[in-house]
Amino acid sequence: MTDTTTPTTGSGAAPATDRYGVPVTATKGDQFSSFDVAAFEVPSHKDEIWRFTPLKRLRGIHDGSNVAATGRLLVSVAEREGLTTETVATSDERIGEAGAPRDRVAAQAFTSVGEATVLTVAEETELDEPVYVTVDGPGEGELAYGHLQLRLEPFAKATIVIDQRGGGTIAENVEFVVGDSATLEVVLIQDWDDDALHLAGHHLLVGRDATLTYTAVTFGGEVVRIAPVAGFTAPGGTVTLNGLYYADDGQHIEHRLLVDHSVPNCTSEILYKGALQGDASSNLPDAHTVWIGDVLIRAEAEGTDTYEMNRNLVLTDGARADSVPNLEIETGEIAGAGHASAVGRFDEEHLFYLMSRGIPEEVARRLVVRGFFGEVINRIGVPEVRERITEAVEVELQSSGI
Repeated sequence: MTDTTTPTTGSGAAPATDRYGVPVTATKGDQFSSFDVAAFEVPSHKDEIWRFTPLKRLRGIHDGSNVAATGRLLVSVAEREGLTTETVATSDERIGEAGAPRDRVAAQAFTSVGEATVLTVAEETELDEPVYVTVDGPGEGELAYGHLQLRLEPFAKATIVIDQRGGGTIAENVEFVVGDSATLEVVLIQDWDDDALHLAGHHLLVGRDATLTYTAVTFGGEVVRIAPVAGFTAPGGTVTLNGLYYADDGQHIEHRLLVDHSVPNCTSEILYKGALQGDASSNLPDAHTVWIGDVLIRAEAEGTDTYEMNRNLVLTDGARADSVPNLEIETGEIAGAGHASAVGRFDEEHLFYLMSRGIPEEVARRLVVRGFFGEVINRIGVPEVRERITEAVEVELQSSGI
């Protein structure tokens, strides 16, 4: 476990300066990180990493006014030959291998939790069936912290589905350590109760010629903020980050990504799609989604190939989506790099096409939304999970009256 203490502007510490007192321009990847909550300043909207987050709705876990755990997360794992499940102290040398917390809440979670659950797939082991992990929240009015680590040893292969549910206030760190030539597909489903507040730091570390496919699906919760950071240890790594989210009145859903290309000849692909709907006459805060996609290609990362895309579909008035893709490139010797994002309403041409063929407008609108999400859903390699997400989208559409 290594503590990183490189300070940068807006990252929780004073800006670094050279010997002449001139601020040093740092990359996104040099954002301050630490396992110690006391090393971070209290977040404010002046900080880039917190500027979209509704701090007043974080129930005091960001500023130290409400950080005493009153409950616990219950982690259940289906037993499987070739899979080892352990509960270890956070002082275990493996904990933190994928990265240190990059914000005060994630550091608070690490400082407060004490124990971590570690799931390990043994070297050269291939699990034929998905592993299901269930994480139950502490319950309404309760606060809990968590730390989960998924480890694939070299040449291992597994699919893991993490189902997060229940209520309460939850802050956690989740690590994904993928060894050389290993292959991991992970699907994280945030299906929290309406009262849930969930803030998580996700740390992804991919080895030589390894592959990680990560899909985050967010439906429930009052405020959900997921911040995955992906890095590579050696050439040949591939990271695919997928996401699907659907926000209603009163919900704030935020996905804040960073892919840090620091070694040559690695690949990353990002595809996130979200829909949101609101009711301007309700007393709840407007539905709000935030997607921040940062990709850094360092000078030494020659041969990098990356692309990121975010699409948002605003279904009704009284909803807001923010989408900010960023590419930071320090070398011209790359295979490719690009990004795209959009926030819009229904494609009227698609609606017209369907309605001109006798399909009622209500049915046509639903077909457009299903097709919009289909690209992400079809990337999930577990049929029963695809069916579950498709049904969840249908429930959301029915509740919207579309």
